[in-house]
Amino acid sequence: MTTDLEARIRRLEDRVEIVEQVTKYAIGVDRRDWELFAACFTDPVYTDYSELGSPAGSFARDEVVRRISEALDGFTATQHLSPNHVVEFDPDDPDRAICHSAMYAQHLLEGSERGDFYLLRGSYTNHMLRTPDGWRIERIVQHVGWADGNRGAVAEAVARTRAKGIRG
Repeated sequence: MTTDLEARIRRLEDRVEIVEQVTKYAIGVDRRDWELFAACFTDPVYTDYSELGSPAGSFARDEVVRRISEALDGFTATQHLSPNHVVEFDPDDPDRAICHSAMYAQHLLEGSERGDFYLLRGSYTNHMLRTPDGWRIERIVQHVGWADGNRGAVAEAVARTRAKGIRG
C-alpha cells in the first residue's frame, strides 16, 4: 500500500527525472552526443519544429537524430540552454506529463558571409511518457519567440555537414 509520503516522494523523483531528460536533450546536441540525444525520446517520436520550416509529424527516433545532427554538426559550436522547467502531471494517467521549458539556443558558424552568430529564443512543450527505461519525450513542440543574427545559418550548417560528409 502506498502512503501519502511515498506518493509525494515518487512525484518528486518523477519531476527530477523529467527535468533531467529535457536537459539532456540540450546537453546531447551541444556535445554532439547523438546516443545521449536519442535516449531522450520514445520511438517513434512526434516532433514539431514547423515554426522553423521543418514538417511536423511522427518520425522514427533515428530519423530525428539524423536530421538534428545534420543541422548541428555543421556549426562551429552551439549552446542550448533549457531553463524554467514547469512539470504538469496528467491527473488521469500517472505515466504521462508535460514539461514546459524555455529555449535559449546560440549557434556559432565561423566564416559565414552572412554573420557568424545565430540566436534563437522561445520555448518547448515536451510531452513525457514513463517507459520501462524511464521518462522519455514522446512529443516535442518548439515555439519560436524570436531570432537574431544569421537566419540562414542552419541551411548553411547543413550544407557544410553534407560537404564534409559528416554523419547526418
